[in-house]
Amino acid sequence: MSRVSIADRARLMWFALRRGLTHAMGRLASARPTEWLRLSGRNERIAIAPQSLRTADPTRASEIYAGRFVLAGKIVVCDGRSPFAIDPPSPEWAEALLGFGWLHHLRAAESTITRANARALVDEWIGLEGGYDRVAWQPEILSRRVIVWLTQASVILADADLRFYRRFLRSLNRQVRFLRWTAGDVRDGLPRLRAHIALTCAALCMTGQIGNLRRASHDLAAELDRQILADGGHVTRNPGALIELLADLLPLGQAFTARNVVPPAALLNAIDRMMPMLRFFRHSDGAFALFNGMGPTAQDLLATILAYDDARGTPVSDASHSGYQRLEAGDTVVLMDTGRPPPLTLSAEAHAGCLAFELSSRQCRIVVNCGMPGTGRTSWRSHARSTRAHSTVTFNDASSCGFLETRLLRPLFGTPLIGGPRRVKRSHDTEAHAVRVSASHDGYAERFGVVHQRNLRLGGDGWRLDGEDVFLPARGEELSDKHPDVFAVRFHLHPSVRVAKAADGRGATLTLPNRDVWVFEAFSDLVDLEESVYLGGRDGPRRTVQLVIHGQARRMPRVAWSFALLEEG
Repeated sequence: MSRVSIADRARLMWFALRRGLTHAMGRLASARPTEWLRLSGRNERIAIAPQSLRTADPTRASEIYAGRFVLAGKIVVCDGRSPFAIDPPSPEWAEALLGFGWLHHLRAAESTITRANARALVDEWIGLEGGYDRVAWQPEILSRRVIVWLTQASVILADADLRFYRRFLRSLNRQVRFLRWTAGDVRDGLPRLRAHIALTCAALCMTGQIGNLRRASHDLAAELDRQILADGGHVTRNPGALIELLADLLPLGQAFTARNVVPPAALLNAIDRMMPMLRFFRHSDGAFALFNGMGPTAQDLLATILAYDDARGTPVSDASHSGYQRLEAGDTVVLMDTGRPPPLTLSAEAHAGCLAFELSSRQCRIVVNCGMPGTGRTSWRSHARSTRAHSTVTFNDASSCGFLETRLLRPLFGTPLIGGPRRVKRSHDTEAHAVRVSASHDGYAERFGVVHQRNLRLGGDGWRLDGEDVFLPARGEELSDKHPDVFAVRFHLHPSVRVAKAADGRGATLTLPNRDVWVFEAFSDLVDLEESVYLGGRDGPRRTVQLVIHGQARRMPRVAWSFALLEEG
């Protein structure tokens, strides 16, 4: 297994120490005793409340009013106690509570009672947050809370008296000051970008913050230029990051207009690049492909964001900067991971799924990756990120990347990827009657002396996908007998697909929910039917199966297979 370099380990340690120092300075700068120096909340007000694109369920408002908090797959009944004083059932529940995203449901109810309930709950937290809470003041959670408080300000402050108004502004100012100190040391990727979005939003929405707008806009523009790639993908290679970011960036752009301030060019350019990538990652059923941390698709939020896309053009087929390929013909879509792992500090949620692909046809998913669940991620993370959880090839039951497990650094960096593919070659060709993709990676070259190459060909009518997995020697003219060479070619199937194994053991018949019948064939060896789990659904983990071709690379250096439409429903 590849090991993290001394330089990378030293860089992580230095980042952890610097983050600890900036957090201490941020707490000092935002401490209550220093407020008299600023007279915060006396002459300030909320100038605008940006629109929130996140969908809400008004029926949840009655549950919250009754003290029943359903968050992150856990239910807590308060029984008259403050939800902020209750021991959380899981870290995810605590993060969801303290991020205040549930305020959207109270706003959707549009009643005097729910507005008063929202104000009372915010006031409860303000009264308790004087005692420093490690979770609540994590910059990643604080950023979400600032954005929610600003977008829901019209609900929180409706019918509020002057005393609460000032308490609210003082608390918001404290949080923004803390975030201003710590934004540069927030965990890299989506959390850091969201911190800069929160600071820019605060500078636009709050009077008295406009003096910070120039710096906040500059820092946001620099972070957008760094994190949004040329083809519109995110630097972490997680498709879901695009939905999360656009849900915050689109209202932010409107806030600039509402304050009669010209938005940074980097903001508008980033939105223009990201919009087409939303269509790139969509399958025929409208859901996103399950790569690199992607979980259940928020279809309602995605539909809302796509309504802002004026171009509505055909997605690109070769997203080389993001490291993905899209093959589309007729009613069939194939999406393939052909990229290297993201950099160390950006890989906390990345998966070891190089050359994995997904297949869908006529609004039905056929071949999938296991994906990441919407809740309970901690218990599934190690499995979901492994190579065996993807529709690609595993060698000797090992992942193509390593995972850096350190108890000391896990709270700051999670479990980043180490090692893995360094050279990923790919080509994309469109012919008269077919689309071809060929890609290879060297993630197994150092340990097992083999390079995995995958060739895909999708017919022009979309009725047949031909594939070939080739095992090339990393050095010399043939595979060395010094390394074990056991491989498994895996095809995880969506749980809605009914499978019947062929009589000769060299294939299977797949019946889709729309009664289309597809046939899988392997031309070189027997096909096994093994258990699998699908984690990318909104209803939690579901049992499913996978088609697996086992073999030894020296005996069988090429494995050919195909998926073909046999009969339309």
